Amino acid sequence: MTTHAGPPADAEAREADGRRRVPGPRGVPVLGNMPEFGKDPLAFFEQLRGRGDFVRWRFGPSEMLFVAHPETVGELLTEVERTFDQPDLGIAVRTLLGDGVVVAKGADWRRKRSLVQPSVRPRQVKSYAATMAECAVALAERWTDGQRVDVKREMTGLTQLIAVRTIFGTDTAADVEAIGQAMDVAQREIGDEFSGLGGILPDWVPTRGRARIKRAVAVIDNEVARVVARHRGGDTERPDLLSRLLAARDETGAPLSDREIRDETVTLYVGGHETTSSTLLWAWYLLAHNPRVADALGEELDRVLGDRDPGFDDFTELAYTQAVVKETLRLYPAIWLTTAIAKEGATLGGAPVRPGTRVWSSQWATHRDGRWYRDPLEFRPERWLAQADGTPAEDIPEYAWFPFGGGPRVCLGTRFAMVEAVLVLAVIARRFRLDLDPGEIRPVPSLTLQPDREVLATVRKR
Repeated sequence: MTTHAGPPADAEAREADGRRRVPGPRGVPVLGNMPEFGKDPLAFFEQLRGRGDFVRWRFGPSEMLFVAHPETVGELLTEVERTFDQPDLGIAVRTLLGDGVVVAKGADWRRKRSLVQPSVRPRQVKSYAATMAECAVALAERWTDGQRVDVKREMTGLTQLIAVRTIFGTDTAADVEAIGQAMDVAQREIGDEFSGLGGILPDWVPTRGRARIKRAVAVIDNEVARVVARHRGGDTERPDLLSRLLAARDETGAPLSDREIRDETVTLYVGGHETTSSTLLWAWYLLAHNPRVADALGEELDRVLGDRDPGFDDFTELAYTQAVVKETLRLYPAIWLTTAIAKEGATLGGAPVRPGTRVWSSQWATHRDGRWYRDPLEFRPERWLAQADGTPAEDIPEYAWFPFGGGPRVCLGTRFAMVEAVLVLAVIARRFRLDLDPGEIRPVPSLTLQPDREVLATVRKR
């Protein structure tokens, strides 16, 4: 369906809080801006941001609207489910996530959110914290001074193990390896589908990438079904997320169906593993290139923890460690793009948005905007700390930082991801530094931001 960039020209020229809709890059016939977008989506959205806060562009035959100002991003995110609708994210995402809470809409979304949310509330996250720390300790105890490691592989394996243990309550090698490998394939194919011609091809058109993701999802489905079968009829008081989902009941007393259990389990796995793995990878990359920050992190860990490993109760005391994670998510947000479709009555910045318009915002572009951050490309966790008088070090507007989205559809696993990243970083950074091999590593946008090559490092004992 062809959408439109906004209201008619006379309304389009209207100022909206000083920000005006402007045309984006010219593009090419039929494909519009798809070649630029597909070549480098991150640079493309930075280019749009440089043109203005309301920018029109074309994805194939359809006209789109890009917004970059935090106030407008906040409007967009908080109005989803009211005047903006969750869009269809494409056959690749649907194949992986099914009708899980991330892709569900309307009443179906509200029901599923009410059933899933209790499993990731602070009390439950506290019960998972010990598993997070234990898995990180086990990894750290395998490392030795001078050892060479593949950082991506190590962080991926660690977060996969944490996800499998907290979600499924099991950590057999088969579960971790089979699900992890299939998820890697699914993530890669989703990225290729999204930025390539698959983004405009009808669902029924077969492609090699779509075939690969179907095969990967078949493996995931088989593993999930096997674990669910083991849980059925078992102890419903088990602390894992799957047991809580199996015990959940909606307002009518109905449980989640087997298909819904599968969809929410996979959604939680992606949220609990893929995003945290990406965040930890980029945190090590940034720490290796910023010795001052690594020193400050080590000082806090020595002061707060001494010679012990962290637990959930240490989370609030590890303020600088949290700031390192927040600053990593600013520069390398795991989720780098959000989108919604305007419904009747939608407005942005005081101007109407025509129903059917697809509106995009990019964490990558807004997080690196010099209007909201001093020295926006500098890795400076101190910007997130309070000063001695309690005021923030930098006056950062709301929605200038939104790595977990926002509004009613904010990521349910936000606290889980933050606690996991902080505890894992604390466990390992208390013992080691990682000296990365020289050379720039560029982010490749797929389901999350991934490195464009191997991230190799030498482990150095502190």
